[in-house]
Amino acid sequence: MKKILLLSDTHSYIDDQILKYVRQSDEVWHAGDIGDIKVIDMLKKLKPVRAVYGNIDNHLIRSEYPLDLKFTIENVSVWITHIGGYPNRYDPRIREEIKLHTPTLFISGHSHILKVMFDKKLNLLHMNPGAAGKHGFHKVRTMLRFEINADKISNLEIIELAKR
Repeated sequence: MKKILLLSDTHSYIDDQILKYVRQSDEVWHAGDIGDIKVIDMLKKLKPVRAVYGNIDNHLIRSEYPLDLKFTIENVSVWITHIGGYPNRYDPRIREEIKLHTPTLFISGHSHILKVMFDKKLNLLHMNPGAAGKHGFHKVRTMLRFEINADKISNLEIIELAKR
């Protein structure tokens, strides 16, 4: 079993509130718009990190992290990308590939809107953790926490951080 902390859109911001949840997790997944590599460096000092770059991320972050990250953890196939869209409205860049190579869990960021949806057509779970940083239109900073055990995703929690 793995305890996962999922965040996105930190936009160079990290604080003790985020780090408290990092310490309680087995792994941290970041769905892009990291902003400053120092954010990842702080996370990596505490836990293993899997991340993708977002549209605001510079060459340093892009040289270390991919646009798309696909992997299997326990028995769950995962695809993380920054701009991915939502069920029935996937981004054109990934629309065909997600039909051909459907993951169990599809994660995107970018919108700053926390959303968890099940895609009945593709039989996958879609997660967007919202934005953990202070930059953007969102009013409350958010993240997600969940567990992966064998082929099950369970104990999903919405974490609301302080207002931005």
